[in-house]
Amino acid sequence: MMKRLSAALVFLAAVSAASQRQSPTAQEIRQAEHDVPLLFDLLGLHPGMTAADVGAGAGAMTLVGSRRLGPGGHLYSTDVPPNTVTELRALVVREGLTNVEILEGAPDSTHLPDACCDAIFLRDVYHHFTNPGAMNRSLGMALRPGGRLAVIDFKPEAGSPLPEGVPANRGGHGINPALIIEEVGAAGLVLDRSISNWPDPKDKLFAVVFHKPQ
Repeated sequence: MMKRLSAALVFLAAVSAASQRQSPTAQEIRQAEHDVPLLFDLLGLHPGMTAADVGAGAGAMTLVGSRRLGPGGHLYSTDVPPNTVTELRALVVREGLTNVEILEGAPDSTHLPDACCDAIFLRDVYHHFTNPGAMNRSLGMALRPGGRLAVIDFKPEAGSPLPEGVPANRGGHGINPALIIEEVGAAGLVLDRSISNWPDPKDKLFAVVFHKPQ
């Protein structure tokens, strides 16, 4: 009996720990509090506007971004794994984020409505795209004319393993900015600027910003 009880307690502790890991950590929130104001300045986002956090993960940037957009704004928050989407919805309820809408994306679509966003941002997400052509078309369709897209990512380290399913031309785990510029440009978005050193404690990130023609 005691062995069964102990095993049950260990299982419950593991489930609880896994659930807690899905919430943004204090470090992730601090990073989002650093990144979001910079992104909003780059993208021309102000309170009352509409944006999307694509590949939101545990939701740190969703949490910080929604508060910055304010009650008159709207933030779409998307990810692909169903358990991540469930945790994002729980975060929205727990934090009372009334201006956030959670969407379950797919490998070939954000599932964002057409022309819904003034701006879209992705952090450490693009290099995981398994179908970048379709995803970039989806991103472009979700932007309003004149809307902006910011991609923050890191260059691949030689010999590092590719994430499962991504195109072989990535050169490892990560992606080069020139390849993002080529692929996003093929979807009809126009390069605004490329930032070789995105402010980051590890100094390994870059950012590229695009706009949708009027």
